[in-house]
Amino acid sequence: MCWSRNSPWWVKWRSGRALLEAAPRLLPDVILLDLSMPLLNGIDAAYQLKRLVPDTKLLFLSMHGDATYVTEAFRAGAAGYVLKRSTATELLQAIRAVLRGQLYISPMLAKDMLDPLLHSTRSKRSMTAPQKQLTIRQREVLQLVAEGRSLKEIASILCVSVKTVEFHKTRIVKQLGLSTTADLTKYAVTHGLVLA
Repeated sequence: MCWSRNSPWWVKWRSGRALLEAAPRLLPDVILLDLSMPLLNGIDAAYQLKRLVPDTKLLFLSMHGDATYVTEAFRAGAAGYVLKRSTATELLQAIRAVLRGQLYISPMLAKDMLDPLLHSTRSKRSMTAPQKQLTIRQREVLQLVAEGRSLKEIASILCVSVKTVEFHKTRIVKQLGLSTTADLTKYAVTHGLVLA
């Protein structure tokens, strides 16, 4: 979702890719992201949004309260992170805070998150090394494979050739030490790239 201070309106997008296409045109003040968005997950969308609309504040609204996801959201450029089970009042408080240039994190998460965020220490449950080594394009391909898309569909979505998709899929399988599409899907679900 996007929100603008100058003309209060909300726009909801069907996928992370649709959001990336519209954000530079709309230049919203705040974008609400979820970790699990179709076609492009929230973390990877955030990295790209920070390049496309650097002045827009990114606020994650997610059911995932795991420290790994929260840390990755802030690394990707989030200004705030709110749990979906939070109240509407808290969401408005978070929007106001990020518009003022402050960072915001749900109080339910703050106790567990502040120390690692402030001291830049790594969580014991942080991403595995192989996933961190995947490129953004590889993560996109992995997510689309896990969503059940064919190689031809993935090529169309990413505007690349089928051979390029096959190349990325082969590299992902090798890097992660997996062998089947089912293994890739399980990996993507386990690491929050798609919902189960």
